[in-house]
Amino acid sequence: MGACAGDVGSDALAGEAVRGIDRLLATMDRLRSPGGCPWDAEQTHLSLARYTLEEAHEVVEALETPGMPGLREELGDLLLQIVFHARISQESPGGFSLDDVAAAVSEKLIRRHPEVFGAGPVADAGPGDDRRARWEEIKRREHDRRSVTEGLPPGLPPLAALTVLYDRAQAAGLDVDATSDPVLLRHCTELAAGIDIAAAERAMLRRYSALIRAAESAAAPASRSRAAAR
Repeated sequence: MGACAGDVGSDALAGEAVRGIDRLLATMDRLRSPGGCPWDAEQTHLSLARYTLEEAHEVVEALETPGMPGLREELGDLLLQIVFHARISQESPGGFSLDDVAAAVSEKLIRRHPEVFGAGPVADAGPGDDRRARWEEIKRREHDRRSVTEGLPPGLPPLAALTVLYDRAQAAGLDVDATSDPVLLRHCTELAAGIDIAAAERAMLRRYSALIRAAESAAAPASRSRAAAR
């Protein structure tokens, strides 16, 4: 993301007694206020979209790195995007704040877990498949969707989108015949076996990149020898 040319006076925000989230909100307030950072002040929801997507992918990369050494930093970068979008909205009449975002998702979690927050005891929740089906049914009613294919983000990578559709179809109890499409059948078989096909593809790309780097290293001495012989 962009950087500011000047100092916005962060010393006043450095008190140890201040909670991290409050400090982040105060920092964003300084950056977006007059005398703050011109780059931050001119951003919009749409101009931040590519950064939000980039940070989400970097969180996934951190999750899939052994030991997850960069996870805290990447989660912070993604949290910054959420705070940024909430701040931009808050500046408009009728907009929402970060607290509104947190309240809305809390209400959603409570609404979609009637077995936990409703009248029945947690022991009556049933197996995981039943809870998943109930979640999807509540979600379908909330969004008035007539098909499990509706509401899929158009920018979702193909294998990630296929995983979402497969999960929704399974939760709805649909008997989908994929035998006429060998590639689709292979992926559905992998999903049925509990394989995260999108993660497997990313791991494959990392392995192939490592093989390319190894080939480059092996070819380097030969390239230097040819150059020296000229």
